[in-house]
Amino acid sequence: MAILRTAALAAALASAAAAAAPEDAREAVAQARKRWAESPHGPLLERILPPTFEPSQLPDPAAPGAQLVVRFCVQCHNLPNPAMHDAAKWPRVVDRMVLRMEGKGNLGELMQDMMAGVSAPSAEESRRIVAYLRKYALRPLDPKKYPDVTRPEARAFRLACQQCHALPDPRRHTESEWRSVVARMEKNMQWMNRVVGTRHDPDEPQLRVEEIIGFLARHARKQ
Repeated sequence: MAILRTAALAAALASAAAAAAPEDAREAVAQARKRWAESPHGPLLERILPPTFEPSQLPDPAAPGAQLVVRFCVQCHNLPNPAMHDAAKWPRVVDRMVLRMEGKGNLGELMQDMMAGVSAPSAEESRRIVAYLRKYALRPLDPKKYPDVTRPEARAFRLACQQCHALPDPRRHTESEWRSVVARMEKNMQWMNRVVGTRHDPDEPQLRVEEIIGFLARHARKQ
């Protein structure tokens, strides 16, 4: 009976934590945006990452790693998507961000001023952040499994996606999920002004969405 009560209590606590996590995340984001509005460096910080990824979209948003990502990352910029980097890259990125949160970044005294009021994670918290981000990181495409990635019909996919990260494995999502992901990426690229041009130029990268979806749909994970 004691074991059952303990299990029931653990389940209740987990359920309460899951329910509280979205509210805590929204509060963290709201506080960060308030600080940006009051800081002379706010516009610069806000431009670091696009504002298209919300805490509720994090994989397993109630997980301790997800909550730490929200807690620390939104202090300085909009929320990062774990899939914006592959697993090999995340440890270096987190190490660089922690140094900046400690005011030891590459801008000297200006970095210290920008990080005023920002808290940095402990070594254990950093480890959990890295573990969470690596768990849900972008899975790069293996060209041996998708030889048609080098063909002309995949050119839009290659040009658009490689501007910001490694080519993603199409089997990460279903076709319908990919449509949502690509729509978000389109907003990101418009926000970052990575893909330029309202005129057609064969030598200029263009966001040909249906061509991108076409390649991904051919190899997407089935329902």
